[in-house]
Amino acid sequence: MSIKKKISILCWAAVLCVFGNKVLAVQTESIALYGDPKYTGNWQHFDYADPKAVKGGRIVLPAYGTFDNFNPFIFKGIAATQVVALTMDTLAVVPTDDITTAYPLIAEKFELTDKYIDFFLDKRAKFSDGSPILADDVIFSFESLVEKGSPLYKIYYADVKNVEKLSDRHVRFNFKEGSNNKELPLILSQIVIYSKKDWQGKDFAKPYLQAPLGSGPYILTDFQTNKYLIFKRNPNYWAKDLPSRKGFFNFDEIRYDYYQDTTVTLQALFAGNIDVREEYIAKIWATAYDNDKVKSGQIIKEEIPHNETARLQNFAFNIRRPQFADRRVREAIGMAFNFEWAKKNLFYNQYERLGSYFTNSGMEATGLPEGRELEILEPFRNQLPESVFTEVPQNPVYGDYMSARQNLKRAVALLNQAGYDFVDGKMTNLKTGKPLEFEILSNSANGSSFTRVMLPFLKNLEKIGIKATFRNLEVNVFKNRLDNFDFDIAIITFPISNLPGNEQKEFWGSQSADMKGSFNLIGIKNPVIDALLDKMVQAQTKEDYQAYIRAIDRVLLNEHYMIMQWYAPRKQVAYQNKFFHPKTDLKVGFQPDTWWMKEKN
Repeated sequence: MSIKKKISILCWAAVLCVFGNKVLAVQTESIALYGDPKYTGNWQHFDYADPKAVKGGRIVLPAYGTFDNFNPFIFKGIAATQVVALTMDTLAVVPTDDITTAYPLIAEKFELTDKYIDFFLDKRAKFSDGSPILADDVIFSFESLVEKGSPLYKIYYADVKNVEKLSDRHVRFNFKEGSNNKELPLILSQIVIYSKKDWQGKDFAKPYLQAPLGSGPYILTDFQTNKYLIFKRNPNYWAKDLPSRKGFFNFDEIRYDYYQDTTVTLQALFAGNIDVREEYIAKIWATAYDNDKVKSGQIIKEEIPHNETARLQNFAFNIRRPQFADRRVREAIGMAFNFEWAKKNLFYNQYERLGSYFTNSGMEATGLPEGRELEILEPFRNQLPESVFTEVPQNPVYGDYMSARQNLKRAVALLNQAGYDFVDGKMTNLKTGKPLEFEILSNSANGSSFTRVMLPFLKNLEKIGIKATFRNLEVNVFKNRLDNFDFDIAIITFPISNLPGNEQKEFWGSQSADMKGSFNLIGIKNPVIDALLDKMVQAQTKEDYQAYIRAIDRVLLNEHYMIMQWYAPRKQVAYQNKFFHPKTDLKVGFQPDTWWMKEKN
């Protein structure tokens, strides 16, 4: 999304520079993409945080997998992402209840034109050693991301021409001519700021098990690789009294204990080894909490509503593999997945099927294209399958025995159209003579819970002559296989933003398809999708933006790049009965940063 349209903001010290009738610059205290910011005037705190929350105590949370460094922005290694989340600050804050607006943090105000954005740094902003946060630190952080970070950041910030220091606390990001990237100011405000001095003599591109000098609410005080992380609240945190921080980060100590499997943490909760556990497995939520600790209220079970765009959990095809190059083959394989059976027998009817790349966003492609969406798609008609315009996107439904037979018959027909047929009971490519076989990968953090889901899927594939095997890998091995695009099909979750923007190019754009370590794991190189992504980030009105999202969704769905899995419309959380959390009607989900102790330990 670009910044060319008027950005509605509250003027902090409204300074307008006018030449003729053209507004050249506006100094502001927030950046809003569409409409007015929620928080204006002398606001005191975000509505989903309680400024009266008591400070103190300790919380122990589970983490999954492994880690070998503390930098999540580089290609190498597996980072403990909690270190950046708790010890590092960004230029601005985007609250959960106003996702189109950034509010001050390190930057106390902003200046915007269609050519650049300026960040004016708060004179109070400092790192945990007391040194000030300066323009040099902002420039170092940005240039490190682009030059030495994961390759995807070159795409993410591609519309930045350069960054310059105007004074010690004044930084300007100049935009490329004609970029029209409406979201760019917002995503620049989310850059994590490192200390340039702290990185002297070190290579940003290399993984380190040494915590960087931070400026955030916590300091990492102890850790053991792949075992635990311990954070202590910094009593001298510079931003603790800012409106965007009041009511947050209330515990004196936060500890993360690492586990290899999500199911193990259930017993850890009951034993008192951890304090909070978010449930991801429907059967466990429905059956495994029926004990005295829950019945007596020692452990609280709570479903917390959220309005987040659903995480895009799926079986992702690697279309670099020749057997998946034809979308009819991909669609046929998807026809064999019986979600309705899993929902009833495994999920206790708690999960819903994903039907869109943007499920629960209100921007899903539904029905046939019409109105502005149809106008957007029409120029690409000759480049798109006719089904984009004539068929409603939908998953196959397994309602009964007959529908199961029809779905598998449909799958065989699609395979026949793609040049496959049965040869000695195997679905075989008639040109190459190769049977259709592939491997489906998962990782040890969730693999055991998928086994029961996979068995009927594999059996259905076997019925139509396809041999598929399911492998559960250690987290680091799984990540390495994905980073190097060394997989056939993998169980992957894409974290879809409530406000999809530039990151969508990383997921589905041609530029990232050949970058090892990128999020374009599927290998999509589709010129129509590229064009729609470009137009989406340039959309000047909310209506246009939403229409482009629906068009992108429709084209992606029509290509069958993935087999959609499921999502939970509520966060399912169990926790020791020693915490409070804010009471709010806002559907903000599980927000542990806003919790606090009933009593100090």
